[in-house]
Amino acid sequence: MVQFKENYSRNVLFQFLMLSLITGFLILINLEFLSNFYFKHQETNIGYIVNGSILSLFLVGAFRLIYLLIHYGSEENALARFIKNVHHNKTLPTGKVDKKSLIYNRYVSVLEISKHNVAVNHSALAATLSATESTRLSLPRFISNILILTGVFGTILSLSIALVGASDIIDSADGISGMNIVIHGMSTALSTTATAIVCYLFFGYFYMKLTDVQTELLSGIEQATTLYIMPRFTFQTDSMLHEVGALVKALHEAARVMSNTQADFSQAGRSLSALSGNTAENMMRLSSDINEIKLLLADTDGNLKTLTGENTISQKQLSDDVNEIKSLLADAGGNLNALTGSNTTSQKQLSDEMNEIKLLLRDGFRLPPH
Repeated sequence: MVQFKENYSRNVLFQFLMLSLITGFLILINLEFLSNFYFKHQETNIGYIVNGSILSLFLVGAFRLIYLLIHYGSEENALARFIKNVHHNKTLPTGKVDKKSLIYNRYVSVLEISKHNVAVNHSALAATLSATESTRLSLPRFISNILILTGVFGTILSLSIALVGASDIIDSADGISGMNIVIHGMSTALSTTATAIVCYLFFGYFYMKLTDVQTELLSGIEQATTLYIMPRFTFQTDSMLHEVGALVKALHEAARVMSNTQADFSQAGRSLSALSGNTAENMMRLSSDINEIKLLLADTDGNLKTLTGENTISQKQLSDDVNEIKSLLADAGGNLNALTGSNTTSQKQLSDEMNEIKLLLRDGFRLPPH
């Protein structure tokens, strides 16, 4: 399971927005004091230049931080989508993943390396990605390092101006103009230092959060690579032995199933053989019965002539008996064909029909037992 904070960059952006609103509110309620502190009674432009430079650097760095946080937010979404696809057993885990994202490029890189039958060096891929992403923080890192130095530089310039004013006090008779320069220099030194410190604290905190976001994202990508990407395209000795062991177990199970199936087929063959033997025996019995019927019919023909000549039986009754015999013989023939074709008619029923025909031939024509 990949452990990373999916909405970490969004939370940092929310903190940035809230802290900016609080700072703006504080500036608004202290606007008159700040106006007097920064803009009134300025003997030179050094305060405007230094404080303006500090604020410009801060704003440039802040916009860069916001851009990178938004960028890493999209990377977090792409990584979350990739992990979701893997958990849902998607055929292509990069489905609906941004093709410019880091996780997509990592998947494509591993796939391309595996196509050349070369071992994938995960450490090299991780080091390359870390070096590439560290370049994105070059500007914020530079601004974070020079913000406080810019304040120090403004303090040095302001103290230099104050020293110039002090020299004017010494050289002039009244010293009033020189005193204004000294006060201005000290005030400018204080304002530039305060501006640099406030901007450095604000920017330094969110720069640290940005590095945390980057570290969290890269950690999630490396975990996803280890858990989900590398096993798809790389084969180590231990993993191959594990796969072979699983294959042997599957073969044993298949052999057991085949053995059971063979036993079932053998039993079915014996049952079929017994059924064929019974069918052959019944067919022989039916053939014997039919031959006996033929003999009875042959005897019936002579008896019929005799009975007809002597008028001992009505011709209508004879005609009905003969038709009944024909119907029974037709049914017996049909049942015999059905038995031969599909064995779906009961053999006992056929035997009973044969016996009934025999009785009719004997009793219907008043023949003696044969």
